[in-house]
Parts: sequence; structure tokens; C-alpha cells
Amino acid sequence: MDNALRLQYLEAMGIDIWVPRAAPAPDRDEQLLIDNAAPEAAALAPTDHEPAQPGPDNWESLQAEVAACRKCALCETRTQTVFGTGNKQADWMVIGEAPGQSEDLQGQPFVGKAGQLLTEMLRALGLAREDVFIANILKCRPPGNRDPKPDEIDACHAYLQRQRALVQPRIILAVGRIAAQALLKTEAPLARLRGKVHTLDETPVVVVYHPAYLLRSLPDKRKAWMDLQLAMKTYTEG
Repeated sequence: MDNALRLQYLEAMGIDIWVPRAAPAPDRDEQLLIDNAAPEAAALAPTDHEPAQPGPDNWESLQAEVAACRKCALCETRTQTVFGTGNKQADWMVIGEAPGQSEDLQGQPFVGKAGQLLTEMLRALGLAREDVFIANILKCRPPGNRDPKPDEIDACHAYLQRQRALVQPRIILAVGRIAAQALLKTEAPLARLRGKVHTLDETPVVVVYHPAYLLRSLPDKRKAWMDLQLAMKTYTEG
């Protein structure tokens, strides 16, 4: 390090060094002072290359990330991503499987016939769609409405985690087998998952039938109503 740069460091530390116009070479003690002070001053000197600290997560940045996501092959076949909708500070979070054709076209979850039935299920609990936050395990529609693949669920996992962290729901409704299995990390069948209260990161989870299934199996609507009552009981007692 040249002497001029050393003097700049010393000045930054508030150490004044008098240098005569015809400066002789510094004696041994002065050289030791300069050499010992320079590294300390360098550590205190400001830099333009310090890494920026990440700010708190927010809905705008998360939604932009989802819209531009190319983590899996579904980005090649989607019309648009389906981020989620509803009250972003809701007590209730409804998590389904994946967008279908109507959702893919409109960019909103649960908007087809199954979505209409979900609206009625929520209304039976005294809730409007605007009162809850609705999202899916996947943000893109699988071609032909096939079941999500494990790598696709993994690719979207962090997005859903961040949504849950932002909403901070008091209860989660896992809608259908695939959503329940993915959330609870289990391969247990729906029959063993429904009818009881599970926990996800200290948040109670109640598994309910998917509305699309109920449209094909009307007798199970009674069981679905029992699951919804369990969810409401869990919420009110929590």
C-alpha cells in the first residue's frame, strides 16, 4: 500500500500525521504506527459493494415471481398462473389441488362448477369467498387436468409457504386428497385424513372433500357437511 493511501486511512480514523514538505522516510516507530493503523482503518472505511439485505416478503413481489415462474414444465402449457384470491389477512385459508381449465383461463382459483359449490360450502359456514383466502398447491394447470406430479408440487412449495406466512391463517381447509397429502406430507387416503384435526406449523388443518368429487357423489355431501362443522368447531374453540 502506498504512503498516500495509508494517510487517507489514518485521516478517516481521525489520526493526524504531520508530513513535512520534504518528508524524510518515516522512522521505525512512525512506520509501525502507520502499518498498524492501516488495516483497522480499512475495516472501517465505507464500501460500495456491501450486499443488500433482503427486505420483508410482500404480496406484490411474490405475485410477480409466480407470474414469471419457469421452475417446471407447466409454464410451457399454462395460459396464465393462478396465484390466489380473497382476504390476505383471513382467518381461514382454503387450499386446493391445482387450477382447472376455467381457472387457467380466468386466473382465479375455484371458478367453475366446483368453485360454485365451494362458495356454497363456505356460505353454509357463514363465510363469503371474500372472507377467506383461496389458493392451490400448484399455480399452473396440469394438461388435461391430470394429477400434479411430485416435482411440480415441489416447484410450487415455497410459493405456498410464503402465502401462508403472509396470511397467517387461524385454520386451513385442505380441499381434496392431493392437497391434503401434499400439505401433510403423507400418502394416507382421504378416508383416513378427513374427520380429524391435523396440524401444520401449529395451524390446525381440516381435510374436506373436493367439490368436484361431491358433484359426482351426492351422498357424500352429508360427510362433507360434518367435516365443515368440525372445521368451524375447531376455529371457534381455538
